[in-house]
Amino acid sequence: MKFSVFQVSRKGGRQKNEDRMGYSYTRDAGLFLLADGMGGHPEGEVAAQIALQAISSMFQNRARPTLPDVKAFLDEAIFSAHRQMLAYAGSKHMPDCPRTTVVACVVQEGAATWAHCGDSRLYLVRRGGLQKRTRDHSYAEYPEIGTSLGRQVANRNVLFTCLGSPVRPMVDMSDTTPLEGGDRVILCSDGLWSVLSDREIAKVLGAHPVAESVPELVERALRGAGAASDNVTAVAFEWEASEAGAGLAGAQESASDDGFASTTPTELQDRADRDELDEAAIERSIAEINEAIRRTALRSRR
Repeated sequence: MKFSVFQVSRKGGRQKNEDRMGYSYTRDAGLFLLADGMGGHPEGEVAAQIALQAISSMFQNRARPTLPDVKAFLDEAIFSAHRQMLAYAGSKHMPDCPRTTVVACVVQEGAATWAHCGDSRLYLVRRGGLQKRTRDHSYAEYPEIGTSLGRQVANRNVLFTCLGSPVRPMVDMSDTTPLEGGDRVILCSDGLWSVLSDREIAKVLGAHPVAESVPELVERALRGAGAASDNVTAVAFEWEASEAGAGLAGAQESASDDGFASTTPTELQDRADRDELDEAAIERSIAEINEAIRRTALRSRR
């Protein structure tokens, strides 16, 4: 398995960055993640970080070196992240739970499978054209839901599901899609796609290597939105045609002795079943998250 990968996140015009992204991999499987903490609810950045850590941790525990059932993994991991957000809010006696969108993509055996909740998107670009993209969980993309409620929705971009909500989230699962050499896959927050058209995203991503196209797309989104820019975040990879090599082209990370490497912390899960957080693990996770937020704030002021 060989692919090139690039990721970038910019704060834009917001006071803080509530987006999180990352990737993890073994020699035979890769996991790509992006979460966008939701404004209007407390600690969106914490919700996004919990989502990444929970899903990445489960990937590390289950991919040996591949996942036996990719769709079952994505479903279980995303709902585990949701439960951990509720547990965090409960442990802090918060009146409202932190909430986030999430999109996750697993690549193994030459194919990609993805799942999402909310409006963080995945695009698959092939030969410069848009092959597939996720459908946002918003009234703009599901007008029939507003109609079924018997009312007009004033803001059609409002989401009707997310992780951390008091009701069970809606998670959409893709078909397993075989990849071709040169395919590019990008996961991005709405700070990018809300400014750029699908056509522009596909054109730029298809025309250049991901190390060039991803920062170009992010800069275009920031310029287009101006001072009102949302956080803009993306992680993308290009699938290599040759299977002769293994790993990440151009990446500095390398797999550990047990064959796993990650750009996201995986300290969240410490129990034997690896599925749920106990109280001590939640506290460790929150301490790590708060420290990461503090370091980010210090860097942004320099």
